[in-house]
Amino acid sequence: MQCLGAEYLVSAEKTPGQREWRPQIYRKCTDTAWLVLFFLFWTGLVFIMGYSVVAGAAGRLLFGYDSFGNVCGKRNSPVEGAPLSGQDMTLKKHVFFMNACDLEVKDQWLGPTALCVSSCPEKQLDTLEEVQHFADINGSFLCVYSLNSFNYTQSPSADTLCPRLPVPPSKPFPLFNRCIPQTPECYSLFASVLINDADALHRILSGIMAGRDTILGLCVFMFALSLAMMLTFRFISTLLVHIIISLVILGLLFVCGVLWWLYYDYTNDLSTELDTERENMKCMLAFAIITTVVTVVLLVLIFTLRKRMKSTVELLRVTNQAISSCPSLLFQPLWTFAALVFFWVLWVAVLLSLGTAGTAQVLEGGQVEYKPLSGIRFMWWYHLIGLIWTSEFILACQRMTVAGAVTACYFNRNQNDPPAHPILSSLFILFCYHQGTAAKGSFLITVTRIPRVILTHIYNTLKDPHGAWSRGAFRCSYYCGLPCLTRHLHHLNQNAYTAAAINGTDFCTSAKDADKIMSKNSSHLTSVNCFGNFVIFLGKVLVVCFTVFGGLMAFNYNRALQVWAIPLLLVAFFAYLVAHSFLSVFETVLDILFLCFAVDLETNDGSSEKPYFMHPEFLSFVKRTNNLNNARSQEHKDSLPNEEGTELRPIVR
Repeated sequence: MQCLGAEYLVSAEKTPGQREWRPQIYRKCTDTAWLVLFFLFWTGLVFIMGYSVVAGAAGRLLFGYDSFGNVCGKRNSPVEGAPLSGQDMTLKKHVFFMNACDLEVKDQWLGPTALCVSSCPEKQLDTLEEVQHFADINGSFLCVYSLNSFNYTQSPSADTLCPRLPVPPSKPFPLFNRCIPQTPECYSLFASVLINDADALHRILSGIMAGRDTILGLCVFMFALSLAMMLTFRFISTLLVHIIISLVILGLLFVCGVLWWLYYDYTNDLSTELDTERENMKCMLAFAIITTVVTVVLLVLIFTLRKRMKSTVELLRVTNQAISSCPSLLFQPLWTFAALVFFWVLWVAVLLSLGTAGTAQVLEGGQVEYKPLSGIRFMWWYHLIGLIWTSEFILACQRMTVAGAVTACYFNRNQNDPPAHPILSSLFILFCYHQGTAAKGSFLITVTRIPRVILTHIYNTLKDPHGAWSRGAFRCSYYCGLPCLTRHLHHLNQNAYTAAAINGTDFCTSAKDADKIMSKNSSHLTSVNCFGNFVIFLGKVLVVCFTVFGGLMAFNYNRALQVWAIPLLLVAFFAYLVAHSFLSVFETVLDILFLCFAVDLETNDGSSEKPYFMHPEFLSFVKRTNNLNNARSQEHKDSLPNEEGTELRPIVR
């Protein structure tokens, strides 16, 4: 099988100095083993999906269910041994507890009988006549299904088959569609028993379902905000960069202040007695601490790198110049966003099924209990890994697609005749030959991202020989192999996708090639590139800040009966991924330009025989930046290296 990587060769029929971009042949598809591993991993995910759909019942969580095995709001199938099961509850969408003010938990089962009713009694019912009148007027029967409404006042068994009097007023709530008592004493007892009895997974899922409309609205908001940020970077200017940085600073400080205020409000709320409220308070403290640390770090970085603002704006304009040669790159995030949304919806649906997986067990009196399946409940760890890996895989596919399209436009001599359909060609190459590289890279980069940052920081700190302790620690780390480990982790970054798109090599080889040539040829532009990526990262932080602030205001409205800290964390995670899928186009194009620039310098010298491929505006920016660095350091007098040879080869190993 042939792999269509890109290599730049001199045509035999051309005169010296003329080059063309021809397909590289005789290369096998890269990282096939990792593609097989990813396929096997997804086979396990598909098995979990299928089994959770069969064994689970997300409808019980979405709509609520009664004590006889009926899901409210649906037509049900009968359960063997339960005579009151299998009823049509299409019009009865709310769960009503007959003795809501006297809930007891017996063998992990709520003692009072739960019924599906069409509406909750909004006024207190003091007698059985009022209960009967409520049933006749509203069609909502508050006694067990086996007792007809005209027998409420006549049957001797009405005292056991009907709710205990007086029936407190109640209102429906999205938490399993339950009727929540409104009297203070009854509400406190009902919530403390019912909510505290539910396990952590069900409380989290109920929080997600209770705030599903809010989550959907926040998803639309983060999409619109990410689209606005993409357009802002498309027409970037110094003023816009200052506005973005100012908004990020204000957003971080505001979100940090709101989190600390909410934590203070929770700690001083004497009515906090539910597990959900206590869990929200703990999460608020954790969120406030993390946000404070992130705010301080970002403020220090912004203050440190503020002097490179002008160069960053010029660099982003050069990036926009490259995007202008292939305008379809701006539409690339749309299919990435669609793929991410489709996967997230599927992931949440499977999570709901996992949380409700259980088998029906008939108790005395014909009541039905759903016994949880212990094995399937622990599969959510595998499911969580699938969320992270698959999301990163989708983003890696976008990275490789953009890399293939940008390299095709960059290494094109005739600017008046750009490559035809570079995005489609890059997608074809990706899906036919480089899916294994995307799978391997998305896994390794995600796993090594945090250790790589920590080890690199430790190594750079110990490498600076200030004091005997630092020298001794550096020697110990050197003999322990820390430099070698740091060096191997350092090259595992996004540039490997670009190198793979250029050379058609596997991920690890491409990562080494990209790291070697970048450190050799473009070290004098690394700082500018880093700050350009940092400004783009601030755009992502801005989207997350505004989304989290909206989530805080919306979720805090119903703080008592839902664990909204976890849904808020999911919203923040989704907001970052959405912003990353949009703004990563600029980040990707920026990194690709620098890597192509390094390859260009490695194989050309700018003469008439070996002209550069880079755009004149990019070349002018490189010279200005290099001249600025020359004024700071004598060793950078030559702005561009001079290499011999008439062949523009792929990245040299």
